[in-house]
Amino acid sequence: MQALRAYFKGDLGALDGVAVDPGGTPFQRRVWSELRKIRAGSTISYGNLAERSGNALARRAVGAANAFNPIPLFIPCHRVIASDGSLHGYGGGLENKRWLLVHEGAFLA
Repeated sequence: MQALRAYFKGDLGALDGVAVDPGGTPFQRRVWSELRKIRAGSTISYGNLAERSGNALARRAVGAANAFNPIPLFIPCHRVIASDGSLHGYGGGLENKRWLLVHEGAFLA
């Protein structure tokens, strides 16, 4: 809880050091591991995340892995955007995704 409070108060790296064990398939775990490397204030496209996860053609599978992400703030799937810079798919809703990205400085309000 302390890390979450710190994050929402502006310490954007507060969640980075929290150990997580989300379970998942080997592919999901690779995707989620790569997501944890994306720092607050940065974004990545589904295609780039697919490449980093070992299969450049797996854009949809990356999206599915994000949909099954059990701890989205700790595995920051909100940082994944479309290649054209638009927001797509977020279990918490696109307005929350936008809010998180603005909070982190990746998007302008």
